[in-house]
Amino acid sequence: MDTILPIEVKDRLDRGEKLTIIDVREDEEVAAGMIPGAKHIALGQLPERHAEIPKDEEVILVCRSGGRSSRALGYLESLGYSKLKNMTGGMLEWPQ
Repeated sequence: MDTILPIEVKDRLDRGEKLTIIDVREDEEVAAGMIPGAKHIALGQLPERHAEIPKDEEVILVCRSGGRSSRALGYLESLGYSKLKNMTGGMLEWPQ
């Protein structure tokens, strides 16, 4: 599994990179804040909404601590996605 640290994601965003970030947390969790530019698709919605995620570019998956995003990565890989990264530590380690 390919991983990326929260500080690496923030640094890339701060440099102006356009990243595809999918936040798989629940509605009430993202209501408290999410990474600017991230798209919210809760883990349970992936079977219906995975077509909204590009297969041909890097996609960073985010959750609270890294567990659900890891499961999301495995599920998407089973559907043929290959350029996925799990943000280890999740939003708990997002630099403020």
